[in-house]
Amino acid sequence: MVWTTPSKPTMDVRAMVDRIIASGQMSRKEHLQLTSVILATDKITGDERRLLNRVFDSIQAGRLKLVN
Repeated sequence: MVWTTPSKPTMDVRAMVDRIIASGQMSRKEHLQLTSVILATDKITGDERRLLNRVFDSIQAGRLKLVN
């Protein structure tokens, strides 16, 4: 049996989310990076999940714009 450790995201999710929320804008590249964090990791922490949900909820509510 092979044991693997869950991979941690290589980027600082908190710093990225703070910058996105402060600016009110998120680039398509940042959107892809955050989506990749969700899909690429076996487990994300509760804090990371809350931060990511905050961003995606802000997009749906129109408080955050996706820009090119």
